[in-house]
Amino acid sequence: MSHTTDLLPSSHDRSLDDPAVDPFTVARAAAEYIAAASGVARHDVALVLGSGWGGAGDLLGDVVAEIPSEQIPGFDAPAVHGHGATTRSIRIAGTDRHALVLGSRTHLYEGKGVRRVVHGVRTAAATGATRVVLTNGCGGLNPSWPPGTPVLISDHLNLTATSPLEGATFVDLTDLYSPRLRAIAREADHSLAEGVYVQFPGPHYETPAEVRMAGILGGDLVGMSTALEAIAARHAGLEVLGISLVTNPAAGISPTPLAHAEVIDAGTSAGPRISALLAEITRRI
Repeated sequence: MSHTTDLLPSSHDRSLDDPAVDPFTVARAAAEYIAAASGVARHDVALVLGSGWGGAGDLLGDVVAEIPSEQIPGFDAPAVHGHGATTRSIRIAGTDRHALVLGSRTHLYEGKGVRRVVHGVRTAAATGATRVVLTNGCGGLNPSWPPGTPVLISDHLNLTATSPLEGATFVDLTDLYSPRLRAIAREADHSLAEGVYVQFPGPHYETPAEVRMAGILGGDLVGMSTALEAIAARHAGLEVLGISLVTNPAAGISPTPLAHAEVIDAGTSAGPRISALLAEITRRI
């Protein structure tokens, strides 16, 4: 039976906006709230579900609790159509392990600060998770990857001109996107390709010249999320797996203008297939 939060006091906490407040303290408060709401003391793996990936949680196992994200300290309701508004605790089928499924993602372009962008992965680490799967919908530079193609992230270029780390915090990102987890993902689907993800700040789509620049720099995928979360996840001690869904050719690759409706449609069309794939990968890791 799923837990509910009806009897729990409202815990929405805007202290992340205060630079004097330790963001990890807020993450621990969020983790404590999730534990109380779900009855699950520790989660093992976390998933951040981007555009097109939302159905994966339904295939993972039994939902133990579904919590409106805005009730959890430091979280807000999603601002983007196509993203979920709840955080779920799911008992992974056939195991005694639990997954924390974060359907609500804050993007840098929302103007709420980089702390809120990475609060989900910091909370995941505070719940006890040791691995995180970051997903997104993105533009593709490789013409052989049509809309609906899932691509493993092998590395990233952070073009947001910011970092989630504060002060003299030095973290090695050499193998940020875990080779071990990527190998496990390829065991689930041998056809999975790999590519370098480029995070732009958004919210506007990239220009054709920016896409050409990304390609010259070594990029294969362009989007507005994930890289900052991955950096924070590594800092928090999480092993990271990143998977992009190509929802559209990047600007200049396609002869037609880009539209968010195209992203949603591609995610909807690919949803059942990629959700089943993500659920299988999560069970394996």
